[in-house]
Parts: sequence; C-alpha cells; structure tokens
Amino acid sequence: MASKPKYKMPIADRAKQFVPFAALKGLPEALSAKERITVDKIELSPEMAEELDRRMHLLQKGNIATVVYFHKDEYIKITGMVARIDTTCRLLQIVNTKIHFDDIYEVTV
Repeated sequence: MASKPKYKMPIADRAKQFVPFAALKGLPEALSAKERITVDKIELSPEMAEELDRRMHLLQKGNIATVVYFHKDEYIKITGMVARIDTTCRLLQIVNTKIHFDDIYEVTV
C-alpha cells in the first residue's frame, strides 16, 4: 500500500515546473531580425502615381481595402476596413494602422 506524501505542493507551483525555459534570452528575436530582408523604398513612376491617386480617390470610410505600404525598410500588405482618410494630414487609417500617403505603394478596393 502506497503512503501519501507529507507535503502537497500548491497547484500554482506545480504548474511552474512545466513552463518552457528560455536558455538564451532574446535569441528568437535576434534570429527573426537577422532573417528580415530590408529593401529600399520604390520611387513611383508618374504613371504609377497617377493610378495610385485614382484608386485613392475611390476609397471611402467603411470600404474594405488592401494596401501595400512601406514601413521600416520593408513592404507590408494589410487588408481591412478604412477607418479614416485625412487629406489634410495625408493619412489613411486601416482599422488601427495609420499609413502616410507617401508610404503607400498600392491600393485595391
């Protein structure tokens, strides 16, 4: 017959035994930063700028749009609802992401 342990560990302490351990703190972040490919911002041709301007004028608050924009040495593609178009500040907001007009490469409505 097995005897009961004299000391019962609290549940919170038992759970800590199974928490993953990071032997090298910051290594995953460093590796992902190293894998990141940086690019230069593309200068739009007059024809591309004209087409982008035409598409920007089609945007309205509440539309679902896909925007490709330049941010921190890379191009990002986001799809979501247009929350705000501020022509004075030259700012487009897709959900919670604010994008300056000058950083926009492509818009699809």
